[in-house]
Amino acid sequence: MEYWQLRAEAIDAALQDRAALSAVKLVFLGDSITDFWQLGENPWVRGQKFGQDSWRPAFVEGLPENRALNMGISGDRTEHVLFRIQPKAEGGRGQLDAPELNPEFIVLMIGINNTWAQEDPVVDSVFAGIVSVLDAVHARKPKARIILQSLLPTNDAERNRTVVVPVNARVKDLAASQPHAGYTVFLDLYPKFTDADGGQNAALFVTDGVHPNDAGYRTWGASLLPFLRSQRHPY
Repeated sequence: MEYWQLRAEAIDAALQDRAALSAVKLVFLGDSITDFWQLGENPWVRGQKFGQDSWRPAFVEGLPENRALNMGISGDRTEHVLFRIQPKAEGGRGQLDAPELNPEFIVLMIGINNTWAQEDPVVDSVFAGIVSVLDAVHARKPKARIILQSLLPTNDAERNRTVVVPVNARVKDLAASQPHAGYTVFLDLYPKFTDADGGQNAALFVTDGVHPNDAGYRTWGASLLPFLRSQRHPY
């Protein structure tokens, strides 16, 4: 089986543990960038590490208010996430169907894979996909607040300039517009992953130039965890 198939089956299995679902406060939804936060050694490239060493203390073994279910799947585009969260009764995978799953926050990052094998105009297409996912997530779990995160910089400066940065700008505006502002907050991670010249900080990524390494996931956590606290306790 392909890795993504194993991940889909693992998520479906986790969703069968209805007792455990009631303890989940955070659902992470996305592609491999989200998925690999829970991986340790890179299974495809020796000597590289992903984010398990920061994932487990924060979201598995840490504060109960941060107990998380990682629903990232490697390779997913916006259309794949839409299929996964579409109700089973409507032909989808139904991964948000369980009534016992009532997260306080849904932590969403999606769209970078749509910048490969892209549709034109690419910025419009990627943004439209993100809007569709955001709306579908809210429809499935209307009580959850959605943390809509920016895309991370790639090692392709042209892609960043012409696609990633413009998409992020639109996503920021989307989160602040009605009706989305009533249940969505934007977390801009992009500047945390750039160097002094505004390019990708290669020290925070594995050699493919797309996925964070252990240090990159620690950087993500260092932004996300305080952000969660600020949303829970704004004063």
